[in-house]
Amino acid sequence: MKGQDTMSENREQGASAKQPLLEVKDLHTSFFTDAGEVKAVDGVSFRLDRGKVLGIVGESGSGKSVTAYSVMQILAPTGKIVRGSVKLDGQELVGADEKTLRSVRGNRISIIFQDPMTSLNPTYTIGHQLVEAITLHTSRKRKEAKDRALEMLRLVNVNEPEKRLKQYPFELSGGMRQRVMIAMALACEPDILIADEPTTALDVTIQAQILELMADLQKKLGMAIIMITHDLGVVAQMCDEVIVMYAGSICERGTADAIFYHPAHEYTKGLMRSIPRDDDNGERLQPISGTPIDLLNMPAGCPFAPRCDRALKICLTRRAEEMWVGEDHISSCWMNVKDLAAQGVITLEGDGEHE
Repeated sequence: MKGQDTMSENREQGASAKQPLLEVKDLHTSFFTDAGEVKAVDGVSFRLDRGKVLGIVGESGSGKSVTAYSVMQILAPTGKIVRGSVKLDGQELVGADEKTLRSVRGNRISIIFQDPMTSLNPTYTIGHQLVEAITLHTSRKRKEAKDRALEMLRLVNVNEPEKRLKQYPFELSGGMRQRVMIAMALACEPDILIADEPTTALDVTIQAQILELMADLQKKLGMAIIMITHDLGVVAQMCDEVIVMYAGSICERGTADAIFYHPAHEYTKGLMRSIPRDDDNGERLQPISGTPIDLLNMPAGCPFAPRCDRALKICLTRRAEEMWVGEDHISSCWMNVKDLAAQGVITLEGDGEHE
């Protein structure tokens, strides 16, 4: 494809002028099982600047959480980063020793896991767990750590914080436990907060409260956030930039407005069609047909092709490269190639496979 090269090069040169807070390049993470190698993350690259909120969306099994766990390197024993780079302020984390990684986890990068009930230890009080996290990652003594724990519980609007420190996780509601997890994640003032489906197990009212709390804290503390979710409403509310993942790879990326108002990948369009809207007038939602791809048997072409109503012949044999489809908007879909060729923006090289 010709006509996109110069534009891409210029944008890359402009982006490289400023070093990002977090830079992930060509990340490949696999799980080695008895059935074979599961390529959970397959060539993911992205940048995160200070103070920005990056959304990573996609169906369950698309590789969102594994990408986050790869950044922090807290994978299961069967998981391994096969290749790629993860740089924090220019410091390479892939291949770093455990001492270096421990200095990053909690201090520079913190994470809120999906289920606070399973993330908190049921046999220890809230106070014990908060104080332990603070003393482990900072130079604070126990008394200072307890004061910090109280300060953080107040910051996340936990009522009666002194009482909560003495309680066990099962004595708190789901929303309150999630607030405790946020307090624990922010206690060491990280540069990056990874929120992995932070509102999944909560009711709608509590979800709204937690999201509002995170947005307020992000503005007050100036930290960057990676918001991992399958809820596009959350993305629209909080994120500056969005990455759409499918089958372990990125199929589209851009600003929140670009993704929502001008989706360019057929998978993203399918996600948009499945969102309930106020103006649907009782019309049925349009779910994406089929089931997610088997990561043990990845196709040669686009992984979404078996579920795509508009798939071309070339989609079955070759993956489309990422290309600019608008200002700050990139997609890897052969339909974009076909549309741009029809407009004369690019020229195709081949023998009609795009039909």
